[in-house]
Amino acid sequence: MLIERPIFAVVQEIIRDIQDILRSEIRLAAREVREELIEAGSASVLVAAGALGALFMVLFALLTCVFALALVIPMWAAALCVAVAVGIAGVGMMSAGIRRFKSIRAAPKSVATMKENFVWAKQQIK
Repeated sequence: MLIERPIFAVVQEIIRDIQDILRSEIRLAAREVREELIEAGSASVLVAAGALGALFMVLFALLTCVFALALVIPMWAAALCVAVAVGIAGVGMMSAGIRRFKSIRAAPKSVATMKENFVWAKQQIK
């Protein structure tokens, strides 16, 4: 037995369903963003550590120049070796952090399901 419902009631129900779906998608997107921010936090620590290493590299490079100019003796070679070692470590940490940042994607599941929901909503309205 087919029950006749007014078109207005059907449209209202479709709109209510779409609103529920959108609310769910927004909650899912917020959750995914929160998870990605946690990953971004660890990448930020590596980038900051790399930047600190680079800062020390500059400090030791300047210290090397001071020793080289003031004393003109082989003591500058030791300071230069320290500067290069700290710089290599800093570059390594920064590149690891940047790789982590590049691997972070913003809410990929939510984007895919939102597209599916819009296709579904269009089909329901037709």
